This record gives sequence, C-alpha cells and structure tokens, in this order.
Amino acid sequence: MIDTLVIILSQPFMQRALIGGIFISLCASLLGVSLVLKRYSMIGDGLSHVGFGAAVIATALGFAPLAVAIPVVVIFAFLLLRLGENSKIKGDAAVAIVSTGALAAGVAVSSLSGGMNQDFNSYMFGTILGLSDSDVILSIAVSVPVLILFILFYNKIFAVTFDETFSKATGVKTEIYNALVAVLTALIIVVGMRLMGALLISSLVIFPALTSMRVCRTYKSVMICSCFVSVTCFILGIFGSVLFNMPTGASIVIANIGAFIIFWIAGLITNKN
Repeated sequence: MIDTLVIILSQPFMQRALIGGIFISLCASLLGVSLVLKRYSMIGDGLSHVGFGAAVIATALGFAPLAVAIPVVVIFAFLLLRLGENSKIKGDAAVAIVSTGALAAGVAVSSLSGGMNQDFNSYMFGTILGLSDSDVILSIAVSVPVLILFILFYNKIFAVTFDETFSKATGVKTEIYNALVAVLTALIIVVGMRLMGALLISSLVIFPALTSMRVCRTYKSVMICSCFVSVTCFILGIFGSVLFNMPTGASIVIANIGAFIIFWIAGLITNKN
C-alpha cells in the first residue's frame, strides 16, 4: 500500500490535483463557516449551477468559459444575497429558482450545440486529475485573498457573521464584508468546478462547517476544525478515488459524509457526558 501511494504521489497529475485541491478545500471551508452560520449554506449550490450554465453557454458561443463564468457568478452572488435580505422571495427559494434555471439553460444550450461533450462533462462532474499548471496557479491566486481576508479581518468577519445589526451600529461596514464574502465565494465556486464539478462543489462549502459544529462550540474552533476536516477529507477522497477507481468528486463527498457521521456520534457522546 505504501509503495502504491509513493508511486501515485510521484505522478505530476496527482501533485497538481493535491496542490490545487488543498487550496480550494481550505478556502471553501473558511467561507462555508460564515455562510452556514448566516443561513446561506445553499448559495454554493446555486452559484455552482450558475457557473455551469455560464460556462456551457460561453463554450457554445466560442468564448473562454472562465472569463464569462466568473463575472456572471459574481453578479448572481450579489443578487442572491440581496434577494435573501430585502425581497419577499426568501433566500432558499431564490437559490432554487436561480440554480434550476441556470442548470436548465446550460443543459438546453449543450443539447442544441451537439450534446454533452468532454468540456461540458468536466464542468458538470469535475476533472481534478486533469488539472493543468494554469489551473493550479489560478486556484492559488483565488485562494490567497480568502486566506488574507480571514487572517487580517477575523474579528470583523466574526462580528458580521453573528450580529450584523449590532456590527453596523458600531460602525463596521457590513456591506463591504458581505460583498467581499460574496465575491470570494463566487470565485472559489467557479474555480472549484474544475475540481468537483457543478453538482458536487457545494459539498466543499457545506460539509466541513456542519461537521465541525457537531463537536466544536466556538467560532474559532469551528473554523480551525473545518479547515482540518476539509483538507483531510479531500486528501482521503482523492487517494481513495485512485486506489479504488472511483469518481474523484464522489469519493471526496463520501469521505465528508463519513467524517460528518463520526463527528455527529462524537458530539452525541460528548453531550451525554
């Protein structure tokens, strides 16, 4: 087994997948804590479907998929947050409308343009083991601002996450921080689609935060544990996919489900004691 893992790690495609995936998993888990606590956990699912629809339409029209998908997803991130705050349409309903509409548009355009080819499949299901050097560089470039944001402005993000009204009353520019989180979430989702696909990328946002909350009780401990769970499940998932010849995205999600069950049981035992 050890010899097999060494051989796998020596492959360039695996090294690229690990570097890009660890950065995206780490940042998705950080953003996921704030999104879950603010009850925007399904925004990742909605934005991934928007990204898929935008990428498919861009490809069909002959444009660069990411160049179109990134600004479109950023715009829809703001739209979904605004709908959730000020509209009669509640956040979950808004996400459902946008996600299903975008997914339907992508599938319809792909069908009209000749059916599902490899490009469309890669955005739907991910191609983490096929990442290029430019994909890895893009993953790192998108991840660094997220890490800087949470390191430098941890206290402000904490305040905005738990009590936005009080934060605004004390002079915190909550709109700026909400906008930053929205933009960075959109970027992570679009880039992460190359790893996990539009159907599974939201799991990197939701699962680590929910898993950590089964055991941890403070914001900082949840964030730290969420990062650990996310990166660990990603590594286990990608190795499991190679060793057992499973789809990589599905393998990572299964690892996250297993972690959630373990933490849930641990939380039950801890609460009883």
